[in-house]
Amino acid sequence: MATPSAAAPGWFGPAAVLVPVKAFADAKLRLSAVLSPGRRADLARRMAEAVVRSGRGLPVAVVCDDREVAAWAREQGALVVWAPGRGLNRAVQQGVAHLAGYGAELVIVAAGDLPLADDLRWVADFAGTTIVPDRRRDGTNVLAVPTSSRFAFSYGPGSFARHLAEARRLGGPVRVVEAPTLGWDVDVPGDLAGVAGAAGMLPPDTAG
Repeated sequence: MATPSAAAPGWFGPAAVLVPVKAFADAKLRLSAVLSPGRRADLARRMAEAVVRSGRGLPVAVVCDDREVAAWAREQGALVVWAPGRGLNRAVQQGVAHLAGYGAELVIVAAGDLPLADDLRWVADFAGTTIVPDRRRDGTNVLAVPTSSRFAFSYGPGSFARHLAEARRLGGPVRVVEAPTLGWDVDVPGDLAGVAGAAGMLPPDTAG
């Protein structure tokens, strides 16, 4: 089920952004040693807001299974794709299918934990598949796919290699772009070093 907020199906153009966001209270558990539950949730929310803002005029949808996240997404002006109990890969697949139904020909799937995300519009300037790996070239931080390609998503450790193999299997144009602002995600305490320069991102007592 997709639940729009001030957005009709015709609102979607040829390219759209999809951001999977899990419950803020359950996010970033591997940061428990340095951040309290409340501060982890706050950081997760702020990072997701940065990613949504980075759409910069492109239609943005949030796929989630948490009512707090859904309410937050509507406040951001995003479309909500409700995908309870599906897991990340099936939720993304559902989100892409919904956006295709709304007219999107290319969907840019952007992880919700990219604190330095600034502008995703350039990703839509390529007709094939674009993959932006994390800085370790292990995970997939941004993945743009034509909605007609029937791309099989495979997030998790090592997803960059799997997504690249899937794009090549499908046979269309493929590009891999290493983008510093999109390559920095936050999973473990050491990743917080890259967040310190992002204004208002870190809770005050962890900025040092």
